[in-house]
Amino acid sequence: MPLPPAPTQRASLLSNTAFDHTHITPGKALPRGKKNNALSETAPVQKSTRQETTENLIMKVETTRSIKKTHTAIGETHVETSLRQSAPVVDKSTPAATNNNRSTKAKKTGPTKLFVLDTNVLMHDPMCLFRFEEHDVFLPMIVLEELDGHKKGMTEVARNARQTSRSLDALAAQGSDISQGLSLAGTGHVDATGKLFFQTQTLDVSLPISLPQGKADNQILGVVKALGHQMSPREVVLVSKDINMRVKARALGLAAEDYQNDKVLEDGDILYAGVMALPADFWSRHGKAVESWQQGSHTFYRISGPVVPSLLMNQFVYLEAPGEPSLYARVTEIRGKTAVLRTLKDFTHLKNSVWGVTTRNREQNFAMNLLTDPEVDFVTLAGTAGTGKTLMALAAGLTQVLDDRRYTEIIMTRATVSVGEDIGFLPGTEEEKMGPWMGALDDNLEFLAKGDGGNAGEWGRAATNELIRSRIKIKSMNFMRGRTFMNKYVIIDEAQNLTPKQMKTLITRAGPGTKIICMGNLAQIDTPYLTEGSSGLTYAVDRFKGWAHGGHITLARGERSRLADFASEVL
Repeated sequence: MPLPPAPTQRASLLSNTAFDHTHITPGKALPRGKKNNALSETAPVQKSTRQETTENLIMKVETTRSIKKTHTAIGETHVETSLRQSAPVVDKSTPAATNNNRSTKAKKTGPTKLFVLDTNVLMHDPMCLFRFEEHDVFLPMIVLEELDGHKKGMTEVARNARQTSRSLDALAAQGSDISQGLSLAGTGHVDATGKLFFQTQTLDVSLPISLPQGKADNQILGVVKALGHQMSPREVVLVSKDINMRVKARALGLAAEDYQNDKVLEDGDILYAGVMALPADFWSRHGKAVESWQQGSHTFYRISGPVVPSLLMNQFVYLEAPGEPSLYARVTEIRGKTAVLRTLKDFTHLKNSVWGVTTRNREQNFAMNLLTDPEVDFVTLAGTAGTGKTLMALAAGLTQVLDDRRYTEIIMTRATVSVGEDIGFLPGTEEEKMGPWMGALDDNLEFLAKGDGGNAGEWGRAATNELIRSRIKIKSMNFMRGRTFMNKYVIIDEAQNLTPKQMKTLITRAGPGTKIICMGNLAQIDTPYLTEGSSGLTYAVDRFKGWAHGGHITLARGERSRLADFASEVL
């Protein structure tokens, strides 16, 4: 039976003929393909039945229509009431008052806030405008003036200022009224559902006489205070990377926060160490279900149990318990509820020394297994001074370049951030300019060349030094953009002073057959505005953990000297 035609108007009633599905008079033959046994010979009798059915259906439709009207009116009243109850009470004379006209999409946490950004936040992260989710962002006019003053130059700050200006220009080009706020999602950032407001009118700023009115920081504080009065009870928060700025804001009774979005780790979180100690009863709980097999010089164990969900790829596990056989292994496979552990090569033994270097503790042995594994393309080493990061990386690199011919050469670079005052321009070529920054390289090469030369005499040591130097290239990070390293062994020293953006730039230089080692001490960060949580080294460790071709080890024990170890503890 064909369906009745669709109604032409919203909630309109169907006509009587709409339910006379065939529109055929009694006694007239049905068209081909639409034969209906119920309408053949008894059509006159069933037509009256259809008319009764039609009347019943019309009554049902009218009843349904009235019920829907009632429900719709109730729903509209409920929505209007809920909007009035949830809408923040703001002053209509300010630009930020348009927050009431935003989408009624459910917010994640309570009422939305209005964040006033300091200039240093925009110059620190040019994408910070789109990091506040459903909340609104306000930019005082003095912030735009300061951005304009920092846009010239080739520094990272100048590049970020120019990128921020381009983002603001793209938002302003949407064609909407600036005084009503610009949708932050208009440029494709769907997570930012709030609006961007500019200071389009003079605000009633009243600050203590002790704060000079002409200073940019004090002008921003005045804007925050004025917005707090106009937007009450809506919360207005100042976001700044300047500690003194936040202290002054809190002294004035204003809400102030640090920019937290660039931090990989929150306060209280622990950086992934790459090592996990197995429980003392590991063999008694997992021994019955363990499968083991031998392959070459390594023993493999397939385990299952409560410890498997906490394991990551290339994570090292160890078991040191009295009365139990010791186990030092690395996770090589995780599949469902089972994991495969592979025993390690013992680099503490002299027969397995790497370029004359043997490891002295458990973490160094773990690190050397990563550095010498051709299947691991990215290694991060973190640790305090004297833990052997540079020495092990160089020894493993020289062995794989000169002995195994796995890589063609070693490329070493580092962040050129000085501890004290800058000594000014350095003469010479790129490698000569980088020479003063590579003192750690020279010290370790002297040790490695002396150990490998043995009793070869002065000529032998000179030849060894010349051979080593010919395979090591020192490069500056400033000229890394656009390069591709193929079959290279790349060492990035002092990686804790790199920003996440700089770290991404360096790691993406890797071509086929290249291995990258990042080393650093998170307790020695010299770059302004970088902390342990926002460092590029922390960023790389957190993002690469669990990758099948990457590994990380945190070296805890210093092996430089008893003087250096004691100084690291007490100073």
